[in-house]
Amino acid sequence: MLKLYNTLSKTKEEFKPINPGKVGMYVCGPTVYDHCHLGHARGYVSMDVLRRYLEYSGYEVRHIMNYTDVGHLTDDADDGEDKIEKQAVKEKIDPMEIADKYIKSCQEDFEALNIKKANFNPRPTKYITQIIKFVEELIKKGAAYEANGSVYFSVEKFPEYGKLSGKKTEDLEAGCRVKVKSEKKNPLDFALWIKAPKEHILKWESPWGVGYPGWHIECSVMSSDLLGQDTFDIHGGGNENAFPHNENEIAQSEAYLGKPMANLWVLWNMVRISGEKMSKSKGNFTTIKEALEEYGSAVVRLWIISSQYRSVVEYSDDSLGQAKSNLNRITDFVNNLKNIIHLEAKLPSNVEVSTDEYQKKFERAMNDDLNTPLALSALYDLITETNKLLAENKLGKSNAEKILALWERMNKIFGLEIASSEIKIPAEIKKLADEREEARKNKDFNKADELRKEVEKKGYVIKDTASGVEIKKK
Repeated sequence: MLKLYNTLSKTKEEFKPINPGKVGMYVCGPTVYDHCHLGHARGYVSMDVLRRYLEYSGYEVRHIMNYTDVGHLTDDADDGEDKIEKQAVKEKIDPMEIADKYIKSCQEDFEALNIKKANFNPRPTKYITQIIKFVEELIKKGAAYEANGSVYFSVEKFPEYGKLSGKKTEDLEAGCRVKVKSEKKNPLDFALWIKAPKEHILKWESPWGVGYPGWHIECSVMSSDLLGQDTFDIHGGGNENAFPHNENEIAQSEAYLGKPMANLWVLWNMVRISGEKMSKSKGNFTTIKEALEEYGSAVVRLWIISSQYRSVVEYSDDSLGQAKSNLNRITDFVNNLKNIIHLEAKLPSNVEVSTDEYQKKFERAMNDDLNTPLALSALYDLITETNKLLAENKLGKSNAEKILALWERMNKIFGLEIASSEIKIPAEIKKLADEREEARKNKDFNKADELRKEVEKKGYVIKDTASGVEIKKK
């Protein structure tokens, strides 16, 4: 059975969907004010692997990933500029043009990395009415209050605050270094709705005046709308956002719903470069586009899945170089199998490869909190055994077909796009090669030689091997 590490309980838990055969999954998406970097790639490839393995296991997955296009301030809390508006000023275009531009960029990156499209990609600017209603209900329940045109969630009204991150409210209050807004009742109270200054572009009318939504409330409202006003199965995101973002999501959602927001919190770890976290704020990031241009999409994806999603992954030329070497090995393995299968002569299998054992090893690894490095080791062991049989001319067509089928099952999760070395041989050339083979069997070597020359005139070469006849382009 699949076990996933639940950041909420700090343990690996057996995955049990709320509704048999169906999974509701919400993943916090990027704030779209710039091109995505490799930290994003690491996270969203990891969530793609989770989705793929759930589908491989027979579940129907309803996957939601938002694009944050308003309300995410530069200090990740209640102060600073809106990241979208700040970039709009820098590029001298409308904030919604910024959002549209970088959503398109993100979609290009995800497509290149072979990340499956989410079922829905909601945007907070399309949810303003629902956000206002959600906030109004929190006020009615006594969990939030209006102050000077803004609305804040009252942390003291949610006794379990800190249960995801493990932070205690008394420690947070004691260590609070942020200047507290005078209208807040408690330094830990966070904004659900923010009063907009005159110069702010992204703003809407509300019962409390002109303003815009806080960052945290957006995910609560969109997940509730698209997965139902009930507990859903899996909430994904980056572990750097466990506090305050995910913590605040839990507080406001559970105050609103009166029940858990999500059963499992599956959070990925960071990408590090030269020992430091890769981030835009540090200016030490590499964009996905830059990495794709230098290494190619399959190498980048393999580099990501070569580490378990909860481990820190180091970005370096050495680590990407190793991924490139491993991809070449996988590519040769796949294409060798295809060549064996398409040989004109069929060599019988002298040795059977136990594909069932490799599949079990692969699934055991994936069931253990998506241990992709161990799952890949099952593939590499299979490649080693296959290559040994190839070198000894003991791998026949039927065995090659079994191994290739197992690779294709594994790759439904790995999601690697393998360059094919296959050449489509025209029917006319195949016919001439068959006639030549028939002539050779009848010991009519003059005719066989003439047919070989005719094939060569048409741009192809016939090669007789121990495994049979190969046809290649000249």
